[in-house]
Amino acid sequence: MGEGLHFLDIIFFAMIAGFIFLRLRGVLGKRTGNERHRPNPYTGPGEGKRAEDKVVALPDLDRRDQATRQAEARAEPAASGPADQALAAIRRADQRFQAGEFLSGARAAYEMIIEAFAKGDRASLRTLLSDEVFANFEQAIAERESARHQLKTKIVKVHGAEIEEASLHGRTAEITVKYVSGMVSVLRDEHGNVVGDPPREREVTDYWTYARETNARDPNWLLVATRSES
Repeated sequence: MGEGLHFLDIIFFAMIAGFIFLRLRGVLGKRTGNERHRPNPYTGPGEGKRAEDKVVALPDLDRRDQATRQAEARAEPAASGPADQALAAIRRADQRFQAGEFLSGARAAYEMIIEAFAKGDRASLRTLLSDEVFANFEQAIAERESARHQLKTKIVKVHGAEIEEASLHGRTAEITVKYVSGMVSVLRDEHGNVVGDPPREREVTDYWTYARETNARDPNWLLVATRSES
């Protein structure tokens, strides 16, 4: 009797298992080979792809990579004159140096310094000038303020900016830039009256010398000397 009941229990549980299997198959479906591929979140990029997805296109042989273009941009020009030879020496001491980029920065610095001097902006001048040049500029600003004069300067146009001289002494690089610009300056007293000549555009030629330690982390150059053609 007990064995018969045990056999009936086995048949009963088998029927339940079959019923559950049919229900799961109806809910989950079956694989037909047309299912959408689900990416594995634990595989790296490119892993688990089909063979045809792993084809890598060959680079265009006519295109040069970025490293090559940068190397050519840093290539030294022919050292024909003393300034060119010094620029080549500066470039060897500091591979980041490029004459074109330096001139672009020097042109911007020229306008910034002239504007800051006219406004009496000591904070801006302090970051662009050497200690000696800043002392001279600061003295001129103080004398102007003491006389209650106001200076307004406008650069109409910078006609040219070119490297005139260059040198490398140890780790100290110095480059002199010749500027030719059209400029209008007017000095007024505390009542607004013009002091000196009336304002007019005049051509100014300046020679400014910048310096920088080639092994310094700071890429900025400081103005260390100025002179003008009379």
